[in-house]
Amino acid sequence: MDSHTHDREATECLDRLRAALAGHGITLPSLELHLLSYAGSYATPPLISLGNCNTATARRLADALASGR
Repeated sequence: MDSHTHDREATECLDRLRAALAGHGITLPSLELHLLSYAGSYATPPLISLGNCNTATARRLADALASGR
């Protein structure tokens, strides 16, 4: 896979994750592509930084994952 394919794959995954979280009322403000892995020339797709969140958001995320919805 070339770097453009990796970049597109990572961006699509990020968008999909954002949408899935939003479907549960969850927003991770710092959810983004990991800048160093995105800007580098690696053979693997860029990393996605899940970022920081407050305890209320962490609780909603844990509840959504535990419910299996």
